[in-house]
Amino acid sequence: MEKKTNKKTGEVSRRHFIKTSAATAVSLAAISSGTSRIFAAGSDKIRIALIGCGGRGNKDLKSCLDAGKDIGIDVEVVATADWFKSKAEETGQKYGVAKKRCFGGADAYKKVLKTNVDVVLLVTPPNFRPVHFEAAIKASKHVFMEKPVAVDPPGGRRIIETGELAKKKGLAVVAGTQRRHDSNYRKNQYAVEHGAIGRIKGGCVWWCGGQLWYKKREPGESDADYLVRNWVSFSEMSGDHIVEQHLHNLDVANWFIGHPPVTAIGFGGRARRKTGNQFDFFSIQLDYADDVHIHSMCRQVHGCYKRVSEHFVGTEGSVWAGGKMETNKNIDVPEFPGHKNSSVQEQIDLLNSILKGEPLNEARNVAEATLTAIMGRIAAYTGQLVKWSDLTENSDSQWYNLVLKPTAEDFETGAVKAPPDDIVQVPGEEKEA
Repeated sequence: MEKKTNKKTGEVSRRHFIKTSAATAVSLAAISSGTSRIFAAGSDKIRIALIGCGGRGNKDLKSCLDAGKDIGIDVEVVATADWFKSKAEETGQKYGVAKKRCFGGADAYKKVLKTNVDVVLLVTPPNFRPVHFEAAIKASKHVFMEKPVAVDPPGGRRIIETGELAKKKGLAVVAGTQRRHDSNYRKNQYAVEHGAIGRIKGGCVWWCGGQLWYKKREPGESDADYLVRNWVSFSEMSGDHIVEQHLHNLDVANWFIGHPPVTAIGFGGRARRKTGNQFDFFSIQLDYADDVHIHSMCRQVHGCYKRVSEHFVGTEGSVWAGGKMETNKNIDVPEFPGHKNSSVQEQIDLLNSILKGEPLNEARNVAEATLTAIMGRIAAYTGQLVKWSDLTENSDSQWYNLVLKPTAEDFETGAVKAPPDDIVQVPGEEKEA
């Protein structure tokens, strides 16, 4: 049967979905030995839930709904969850979700996973991601999860393990690394992979912008509430901005080079922040082996020069990852369908992969990008050279089992103690007189 596909975005038509959803359900059930669920056979409605109803969560939810419109599939919001129930209810009211399916508190995600939902969007602070992702996959839900996906090495490894379980169950996993779904990036990555600039020898990746919002502590506010409201200020919640934000550019480096780095060394510091314990800037040298070195620079300080991009130099040319390429080679690059908004395109790709019975699985890619950023953060915090194997293989390493507290589990048990504000890591030792 011929598929009706939009050439611009690659989406499967609503009519095609209605005709094939029953067959897709059967095929996915076979793949997953009966553990995976697709949408109700013959239905043209996808049931989604949002876990994490902040600004980013609401944007991702809108992108998913827009993706459904582009595909021609009805996407219905059936449940919401947030640490603060009022936020879950606010989002739910916007989309007609009954209050009884708007959940609040540390266990709100568990309540969502018990509802009749097909796809869950995980957009809580990053320290919750490994626990929520594992629970969603074990509940046989397809997942979109925002980056980063962990704040420490054990969390990153847990994402990889859960991603393998998702493969076995035939479940789709798409991450919020939207550059991998952007047509310009995809074209350039394809060209580089096929030799357009020769072998990559080095480059630079940047995320230099202003500081994000911060929240002052309110009188009588609990440690847990304060950390959740002010999560972008604490490494224990966000991983620091090298992990939470600069991950995008580090992911592009891993993607274009083809693998994560083997070591990191660098530095950073703090001068402007008012709350939390994060740095204002990082400068990291990443060694990708075979004489390939990438300089990673990120900064969150107002009033400074801004740049968010990636540039790579090869033996036969150079490329701005999402832009201009300098090369004398002619590479036949295919057309890559793409929505003008790559955040919508990643949702289109998620839904299409489910409908076609070919579920995407981006868990390892985003976990490796997260671990790359964590490796850079540890190098800057400690002043030491950190190896990839220290985070992924060498259980005797001092960093292999490094766990940032409070953990997601601590929030569920109530054992949450906020780190002190304005006390940061200081590498090295003071020289004696």
